Amino acid sequence: MAICTETVKKVDFIAGPGNAFVAEAKRLLFGETGIDLFAGPTETLIVADESADPLTVATDLLSQAEHGPDSPAILITTSERVGNETIANFEKLLKSLPTAELASISWRDYGEVVLVENIDEAFKLADEYSSEHVQILTKSPRDALARMTNYGALFLGEKTTVSFGDKCIGTNHVLPTRKAGNYTGGPWVGKFLKTQMYQEILDEKASGEMGRLCARCSRAENFEGHARSGDL
Repeated sequence: MAICTETVKKVDFIAGPGNAFVAEAKRLLFGETGIDLFAGPTETLIVADESADPLTVATDLLSQAEHGPDSPAILITTSERVGNETIANFEKLLKSLPTAELASISWRDYGEVVLVENIDEAFKLADEYSSEHVQILTKSPRDALARMTNYGALFLGEKTTVSFGDKCIGTNHVLPTRKAGNYTGGPWVGKFLKTQMYQEILDEKASGEMGRLCARCSRAENFEGHARSGDL
């Protein structure tokens, strides 16, 4: 699509999800064609308080860890009990998972359980991680909407698992990873549009004033050619 073939016309922009090979192809072609964003390995982070069900937490972390051996699965919790039981449930669930080989490596190398003092600290730390998927398993999950700013997508409550976002819920599945949520979101309609601008001065006096300003700025920066253009 980026290079073109005898039957496929060259495109200007490529967007959409894919595995590591798709991501690398898009990276290599950036500049040859436009792309939506650079996507790294899948990331998931869960914020949980005492009300969270450890089996649900473990199951949802496991669902994302099976994406690959380098997919971070992180739990930030205010409850030591929830943290410990999540670890125990995760290890138990691994034993019956067909993709356990991948998920176990991901959990071993990139899995984290972080215990914090309160929910404020949990939200603050989650913002610092700026993960692709952030699931909120707390008494008041909608609080995260006002308290967090850095993430690819939020999943509020245990009825809204991250897997829904991967497969069927309908919201954007192409999301920023590797802390890119600090400065961008996923593709939206604006990604498929481009802005253009033009300049035109019709008034002779205004053009002269602009020219004098241009000349002063240009000479201060040692751009004499620019200055002479302004002098005209």
